[in-house]
Amino acid sequence: MTRTHITVFVLVAIVALVLGLTVNKVLSSKGQGDPAALLDAGIVLLPQPRSLPALTLTNQDGKAVAVDQLKGDWTLLFFGYTFCPDICPATLAQLRQLQGQLPEETRARLNVVMVSVDPHRDTPEQLSKYLGYFDAGFKGLTGEEATLQKFANSVSIPYIPADTSKENYTVDHSGNLVIVGPDGTQRGFIRAPINNAKLAEQLGYFKEEGLDVELQSQPDLDQSLSGQTVVVQFASLRHFAGSQALSQHLAA
Repeated sequence: MTRTHITVFVLVAIVALVLGLTVNKVLSSKGQGDPAALLDAGIVLLPQPRSLPALTLTNQDGKAVAVDQLKGDWTLLFFGYTFCPDICPATLAQLRQLQGQLPEETRARLNVVMVSVDPHRDTPEQLSKYLGYFDAGFKGLTGEEATLQKFANSVSIPYIPADTSKENYTVDHSGNLVIVGPDGTQRGFIRAPINNAKLAEQLGYFKEEGLDVELQSQPDLDQSLSGQTVVVQFASLRHFAGSQALSQHLAA
């Protein structure tokens, strides 16, 4: 066998190896979270995990909770309030339904936390009463207005504080959810409105060590996420059937 033959065989072997690794990567990625599929489900991953601020809030049981210590499990943060007439009860009802669609292993490692944007009315007792209605193990956080605003801004979910002097005031806020990983860092967002069918399929890829997908940037979102600037979708004040009655009942 000549040196030329040996060189050709080596090159063919190298090409075969590269093609094999490429095909394996493509095929294996189909069993993992595909970035395009995640985006289609409304899941927006940050190019890099973002640390949460060192802030302390109060949970629905009246206990202090350090925001940057939300670790151990995956957490979905929803910024809302108990007197919300539409988007809040609708979103929480969807999340309760979503829990039933998730694999048991995923459901056991996923927490839902509602962060109040209305501390004037949302006391720990009120949060506990409101969240208990959904009977889904949801948790709640409240605190001083300035602290809540700082937290919301840090995860790019700002809201507009209400004029509390008005009777039956409402609060303009986003319907998006914040994804916090087991390490306590923000991993991304879930865009509103929630699509439970698509979301349940993709949340099945959530693992203890992190998303079973590379936290790679999504091309069409890189520009909007650069400098930690995110387009915020504010909840429209559509009337959600029965929700106003629910708010009045819980306030009683």
